[in-house]
Amino acid sequence: MWTLEKAFSFEASHRLPHHGGKCSRLHGHSWKGRLVCSGDVLATEGSSAGMLVDYGTMSRAIEGIVETHLDHHHLNDTLELENPTSEEVARWIYQRVKAYLPTLAAVIVEETCTSRCTYAP
Repeated sequence: MWTLEKAFSFEASHRLPHHGGKCSRLHGHSWKGRLVCSGDVLATEGSSAGMLVDYGTMSRAIEGIVETHLDHHHLNDTLELENPTSEEVARWIYQRVKAYLPTLAAVIVEETCTSRCTYAP
Protein backbone atom coordinates (compact mmCIF):
# COMPACT_ATOMS: atom_id res chain seq x y z
CA MET A 1 0.00 0.00 0.00
CA TRP A 2 1.28 3.45 -0.90
CA THR A 3 0.15 6.78 0.53
CA LEU A 4 0.97 10.06 -1.20
CA GLU A 5 0.28 13.55 0.11
CA LYS A 6 0.23 16.84 -1.77
CA ALA A 7 0.13 20.07 0.22
CA PHE A 8 -1.77 23.22 -0.65
CA SER A 9 -2.53 26.46 1.19
CA PHE A 10 -4.86 29.42 1.06
CA GLU A 11 -5.83 32.55 2.96
CA ALA A 12 -9.54 32.83 3.71
CA SER A 13 -12.11 34.26 6.07
CA HIS A 14 -15.16 32.62 7.53
CA ARG A 15 -17.54 32.87 10.42
CA LEU A 16 -19.30 30.14 12.35
CA PRO A 17 -22.72 31.59 13.19
CA HIS A 18 -23.70 28.66 15.44
CA HIS A 19 -20.51 28.79 17.53
CA GLY A 20 -20.92 29.94 21.10
CA GLY A 21 -17.59 31.76 21.19
CA LYS A 22 -15.44 34.19 19.25
CA CYS A 23 -15.51 32.10 16.06
CA SER A 24 -19.04 33.34 15.47
CA ARG A 25 -17.44 36.65 14.46
CA LEU A 26 -15.82 37.23 11.07
CA HIS A 27 -12.16 36.11 11.15
CA GLY A 28 -9.54 34.62 8.88
CA HIS A 29 -6.87 31.95 8.79
CA SER A 30 -3.80 30.95 6.86
CA TRP A 31 -5.21 27.53 5.98
CA LYS A 32 -3.04 24.57 5.06
CA GLY A 33 -4.31 21.40 3.48
CA ARG A 34 -3.21 18.09 2.05
CA LEU A 35 -4.70 15.71 -0.43
CA VAL A 36 -4.01 12.11 0.61
CA CYS A 37 -4.08 9.40 -2.06
CA SER A 38 -3.59 5.73 -1.31
CA GLY A 39 -3.66 2.48 -3.17
CA ASP A 40 -1.85 -0.76 -3.87
CA VAL A 41 -1.59 -0.68 -7.68
CA LEU A 42 1.04 1.35 -9.53
CA ALA A 43 0.77 2.38 -13.16
CA THR A 44 2.75 0.08 -15.44
CA GLU A 45 2.86 2.16 -18.62
CA GLY A 46 3.25 5.70 -19.87
CA SER A 47 4.66 8.74 -18.12
CA SER A 48 3.16 7.64 -14.78
CA ALA A 49 4.77 4.18 -14.80
CA GLY A 50 5.79 3.21 -11.29
CA MET A 51 3.48 5.80 -9.72
CA LEU A 52 0.24 5.54 -7.80
CA VAL A 53 -0.64 9.02 -9.07
CA ASP A 54 1.57 11.78 -10.44
CA TYR A 55 2.10 14.63 -7.96
CA GLY A 56 1.42 17.00 -10.87
CA THR A 57 -2.00 15.43 -11.30
CA MET A 58 -2.66 15.98 -7.61
CA SER A 59 -1.63 19.63 -7.94
CA ARG A 60 -3.87 20.20 -10.94
CA ALA A 61 -6.81 18.61 -9.12
CA ILE A 62 -6.67 21.22 -6.33
CA GLU A 63 -5.21 24.36 -7.99
CA GLY A 64 -8.39 25.53 -9.70
CA ILE A 65 -10.48 24.94 -6.58
CA VAL A 66 -8.04 26.93 -4.45
CA GLU A 67 -8.03 29.82 -6.92
CA THR A 68 -11.77 29.92 -7.60
CA HIS A 69 -13.27 29.11 -4.20
CA LEU A 70 -10.71 29.26 -1.39
CA ASP A 71 -7.78 31.67 -1.64
CA HIS A 72 -8.67 35.19 -0.52
CA HIS A 73 -12.36 34.37 -0.37
CA HIS A 74 -15.02 34.38 2.33
CA LEU A 75 -15.82 30.69 2.70
CA ASN A 76 -19.41 31.19 3.86
CA ASP A 77 -20.09 32.71 0.44
CA THR A 78 -17.90 30.79 -2.01
CA LEU A 79 -18.49 27.33 -0.55
CA GLU A 80 -22.18 28.11 -0.01
CA LEU A 81 -21.91 26.72 3.51
CA GLU A 82 -23.75 28.43 6.35
CA ASN A 83 -21.30 27.10 8.92
CA PRO A 84 -17.92 26.37 7.24
CA THR A 85 -16.15 24.50 10.00
CA SER A 86 -12.89 22.70 9.27
CA GLU A 87 -14.91 19.51 9.02
CA GLU A 88 -17.26 20.96 6.41
CA VAL A 89 -14.43 22.57 4.43
CA ALA A 90 -12.49 19.27 4.30
CA ARG A 91 -15.59 17.38 3.13
CA TRP A 92 -16.40 20.09 0.55
CA ILE A 93 -12.89 19.82 -0.93
CA TYR A 94 -12.99 16.01 -0.95
CA GLN A 95 -16.30 15.94 -2.82
CA ARG A 96 -14.92 18.16 -5.58
CA VAL A 97 -11.50 16.53 -5.95
CA LYS A 98 -12.54 12.86 -5.81
CA ALA A 99 -13.80 12.86 -9.42
CA TYR A 100 -10.31 13.89 -10.61
CA LEU A 101 -8.34 11.68 -8.24
CA PRO A 102 -9.85 8.19 -7.96
CA THR A 103 -7.19 7.22 -5.40
CA LEU A 104 -8.10 10.13 -3.09
CA ALA A 105 -8.46 8.70 0.41
CA ALA A 106 -8.64 11.81 2.58
CA VAL A 107 -8.39 15.57 2.77
CA ILE A 108 -6.59 17.20 5.68
CA VAL A 109 -7.34 20.83 6.57
CA GLU A 110 -5.51 22.94 9.14
CA GLU A 111 -7.07 26.22 10.31
CA THR A 112 -4.18 27.00 12.63
CA CYS A 113 -0.83 25.45 13.52
CA THR A 114 -2.52 23.55 16.37
CA SER A 115 -5.91 22.62 14.83
CA ARG A 116 -6.26 19.98 12.11
CA CYS A 117 -9.15 17.98 10.64
CA THR A 118 -9.01 14.86 8.47
CA TYR A 119 -11.98 13.86 6.31
CA ALA A 120 -11.80 10.27 5.06
CA PRO A 121 -15.17 8.80 4.07
